[in-house]
Amino acid sequence: MLFNYRYSGQTEVYSNATSAGISFAPDTHREPTFFAGKLRKKIAFREAISALHDVVVSDLRFKPKDKTAYKEWAAQQESMWLAEYMGHYDAAAANNRITALNEELRSIFQEKERVKAPYYKARKAYFDYLYQKDRDAWFVLDPVISVHPDEIFFECFSQDESAYGKLSASYNVFKEVNEFKCGTTNIDYSAALYNEFQKIRDYKETTFTVDPAGFSVQTTQEEMFREVKIDLPDSWVRGFLQVSSAMTLPAASFDLHPMDVYNFCSWLRRFKEKKGPRSIRFVLDPGKPVKAIFEPWNKEIICARSIYTGPQRREIRIWGRRRLLILERLIPVAKKFTVHLTGSGLPSFYVADLGDMQFTLGLSGWTANDWSRAGQFDLMAPRATVEDATKLRVYSELQQMWMGKPEEISARTGVSVPEVLATLGIYTQAGKVIYDLHTGLYRLRELSREPLPLDQLRFSNPKEESATRLMKEGKITFSAQQVPSVGLQVEGQITAERRTYHPVIVIDGDERMSTGHCDCYDYITNKLYKGPCEHMLALRMTHEKNKSNNNA
Repeated sequence: MLFNYRYSGQTEVYSNATSAGISFAPDTHREPTFFAGKLRKKIAFREAISALHDVVVSDLRFKPKDKTAYKEWAAQQESMWLAEYMGHYDAAAANNRITALNEELRSIFQEKERVKAPYYKARKAYFDYLYQKDRDAWFVLDPVISVHPDEIFFECFSQDESAYGKLSASYNVFKEVNEFKCGTTNIDYSAALYNEFQKIRDYKETTFTVDPAGFSVQTTQEEMFREVKIDLPDSWVRGFLQVSSAMTLPAASFDLHPMDVYNFCSWLRRFKEKKGPRSIRFVLDPGKPVKAIFEPWNKEIICARSIYTGPQRREIRIWGRRRLLILERLIPVAKKFTVHLTGSGLPSFYVADLGDMQFTLGLSGWTANDWSRAGQFDLMAPRATVEDATKLRVYSELQQMWMGKPEEISARTGVSVPEVLATLGIYTQAGKVIYDLHTGLYRLRELSREPLPLDQLRFSNPKEESATRLMKEGKITFSAQQVPSVGLQVEGQITAERRTYHPVIVIDGDERMSTGHCDCYDYITNKLYKGPCEHMLALRMTHEKNKSNNNA
């Protein structure tokens, strides 16, 4: 998917003995979005923006060792090894011959190195250039910056697309806010900026700017603009769309003291597992300290300062735990870490409370399973048929207020809460709305200035398409009953491909699919790790259609 950016100049960072400044160059193709202020909490901001950088450069995918040099060396040694072996027939003659050959080979290799030295130097420079260019391409894509009436926030993805980072900074982080205009824009963000961020000091006056001049440059000064065209992977965009949906899933939540996170990171730094299982098993007992068990050593870390206050006992395992080291830099400046676990093998979220800043780290089920493939969590979000006029009313309200909770939006627009939730889910999947985990607000955030091709992005697998086909065939019967303290339980019977399936789903009070099961191969193999199966989806779609017809 091709994205076009147009920057006025380049992002700049300057630093001297008494002051520092950060000026981001925004995308001038988008609606004017700018911000200018002076930092109050400089050290906390430096650590938080550096942790965001750690998300961007994180890539824990398996990388096989490069054995090219070894194979070249082994090929060169083969003739000598053979000569040494054969030399036992006449040791003295063979040794003399080997010595002469070694001298001759040494001179040949030296001459070869001398002749090919410019080539090797040029090759290294070329690959260094490619590496830096690739990294800069990722930085151009990340982060996306949004300016809201109450805060400014960055969003980004890791290179392996398994970790999501979001840094929210309220205006209390700044002691002086000169001017701003709300909106979302892409910013020119290069790899060299990380080193410049490290120069931020408490004694230096630091200015933070999303450059407003980028939108006031005369159109005749075309040399001041820089055009960038990025062929953005569909998975990157689809991953952004999935994160907000995953945030709305029911989760077991608890607070961790910074020292507990330090203990986790310390253990991961000291020990490297050589075999599985490579998981952390959280044991959550109401009224008791959170217990984390690191496998395969079965090392128990009891978080004595962190008491679980949930209603029932839970035991949840997470994988890809080394990604938690991204939080390491935040430990000295964090007041607490709030953990949201959606289930074993499902996404998990870690919100670092930095006072007037919040850093959210979202991790997919495991490292090799990026957000694009982690599961169709949007399919578990509230779903209902909403009229176009209703959708426009909700979206217009959000455009005016920039943020709001579903209940507040419902009160201001007169639209029912279920319809508001369904509408917000639709706009989340359109890349126009984001769910803010630490406040519970839905915020306006347009990922792209142009409408995203939803037909291309919505499906990373054909589950919902198959569910729609099953619903249209009409071979579905169901019954629904309200279960106290659980939600609406819907049991169905679906006949498809000469077999009958028996899906069961539970829809909670917020119209979310909280759990479910089925006797199909997809569910038996993956449970809900990759989202609901097509039969659960077809059952829910049929139930929603029936409910809409009855209301009509």
